[in-house]
Amino acid sequence: MRLLLIEDDVSLGPALQEYLMSQGYAVDLQADGTGGLGALSAVEYELVILDLNLPDISGLDWLRTIRQKGMAVPVLILTARDELEDRVAGLDAGADDYVVKPFELAELAARIRAFARRSVGQAQSVLEVGPLLFDMVSRELRVHDQRLALSVRELSVLEMLMARVGKVVTKQQIVASLSANDADFSENAVEVYVYRLRKRLEGLPLQIQTVRGFGYSLELQSE
Repeated sequence: MRLLLIEDDVSLGPALQEYLMSQGYAVDLQADGTGGLGALSAVEYELVILDLNLPDISGLDWLRTIRQKGMAVPVLILTARDELEDRVAGLDAGADDYVVKPFELAELAARIRAFARRSVGQAQSVLEVGPLLFDMVSRELRVHDQRLALSVRELSVLEMLMARVGKVVTKQQIVASLSANDADFSENAVEVYVYRLRKRLEGLPLQIQTVRGFGYSLELQSE
């Protein structure tokens, strides 16, 4: 998933960005509403994490603005405002979820995973393709009940392929999902990660097929 984090706290913003990137997400950080609007108009995000106390515009006004423009991107509000009327106002303005500061990172990560599952029509927190079993909560991949260690980006690419098994995932989709604005990530890098995954999956009844000119498809082979 590619996330837009709008948070003006100079300590929390970068720390949260770093944590979410360690979980396999591409995260663009903006410190005010104006920057957030600019980023959202230029990039297709799968989730926005929005602070309400921004220096230039109310987070609620920001949220109302994008909804009035017809932008349907899911928005998770992250704020210190914990009164019932604040939660109601946030949800009524168009938020999809509401998390109060201070919060536990594990809970925030779980809520983001829930958005990820909905985005691919996956109700459960486990992806299973043949002998591969990927737990989206623990971020652990197992093959025949044995843990298979992959790098964060290798695992993220494989997760996209497993979530859409039998369907083509384009290089552009992988780049857009895994690269933040300031990250050096290209289609050539995707080819490298796919090459590594193919080596790791050798001997299994699975194949990452290249759909020339489009991208890749994870296919389950008959044993």
